[in-house]
Amino acid sequence: MKLRNGIEIPDIGFGTWKTPNDEICLQAIQTAVDCGYRHIDGAYIYKNEESVGQAIHNCGIPRHELFITNKVWNTQRGYQSTLDALDQSLQTMGLDYFDLYLIHWPANALNYQDPVQVNKETWQAMIDAYKQGKVKAIGVSNFMERHLEPLMDMEIIPMVNQIEYHVGLTRPGLVSYCQGKGMIVEAYSPLGRANLLDKEELIEIAKKYNRTVSQICLRFILQNNVLPLPKSVTPSRIQENIDVFDFELSKEDMDYLNALDLGCITKNPDEMRP
Repeated sequence: MKLRNGIEIPDIGFGTWKTPNDEICLQAIQTAVDCGYRHIDGAYIYKNEESVGQAIHNCGIPRHELFITNKVWNTQRGYQSTLDALDQSLQTMGLDYFDLYLIHWPANALNYQDPVQVNKETWQAMIDAYKQGKVKAIGVSNFMERHLEPLMDMEIIPMVNQIEYHVGLTRPGLVSYCQGKGMIVEAYSPLGRANLLDKEELIEIAKKYNRTVSQICLRFILQNNVLPLPKSVTPSRIQENIDVFDFELSKEDMDYLNALDLGCITKNPDEMRP
């Protein structure tokens, strides 16, 4: 996929949420790179920046061939604190730049008297970091239309919105809004936090294509022009999750999956506390 500024972003990423800050992380990322992943998604709050950074240096792939994402956490919002957080994460990981830097969650009224202003100040820091070359692209995560709108009149608008997205939670209104503004939508929890894997509806479709449920879920996301970020520390699963480019779901099956109601819910960003 190509970001609004022309930068290319590998269209499947390797997630590192809940990956321990130890040898497990090093091995998982090495396995991912060996399987062909070049896009690694991290965050300050995942508390594994040291291991992710070390894995990047150890993996044997030149830095310019990798696409590394990180995120500023809720307690780091605001103009100067966002810039400081970025510098600290770069230092911790031993990197000169991030390919993509995101605001992890929007500010809300539970934590700030004027959350809109806090979001704008945080976003201005992102713009300035981008101009300084510390990041190659900037975006947000978990932002709804109401959070994005105040940023639309700023000098640079988000290039990415990373949201929870999977079969049963496709959020067509938000996705259409973002894509209409030229934002790439990324999907975290693309397997529904693994609770989709035993759904009979998906098992039947997987049998039809002689694929796993995980592969059906990821292929579905790709065909909706959304970028999935699967995560695993199991070598066979890591390989399985990237083997999704040699088959295509029919329009009939895409329509069925897009309409599937599995009662999925996601967090409300306006109810998030630090």
